[in-house]
Amino acid sequence: MPKTILIVDDSASMRQLVAFTLKDAGYDVIAAVNGKDALSKISGAKIDMVVTDLNMPEMDGIEFIKTFRTTAGNRFVPIVMLTTESQESKKQQGKEAGASGWLVKPFVPDQLKDVVKKFVK
Repeated sequence: MPKTILIVDDSASMRQLVAFTLKDAGYDVIAAVNGKDALSKISGAKIDMVVTDLNMPEMDGIEFIKTFRTTAGNRFVPIVMLTTESQESKKQQGKEAGASGWLVKPFVPDQLKDVVKKFVK
């Protein structure tokens, strides 16, 4: 059974690119436009990994991670931030919220696949 990866990004083109890359690697994908949308779409679903943007309307990536982590079943789900932000202070905020890793946009599809393979067995 394929592993399910949640993509959270307000950019439609970025969601499509990430989804295509991950589906091509054999993963199932759930896509959401922001943190609130993501939380509503995953209710009851088994998520194996999350790839989330940082800057989004309604609920940004940091708030999403904090909320996502409060559910017992999501406490140890790997979360990778995929964002244009590369400042150490932002990375530290992500880590403190519960992010497992950080990738800077634009990304190379093979790089994303490699990161996912490290976290999703």
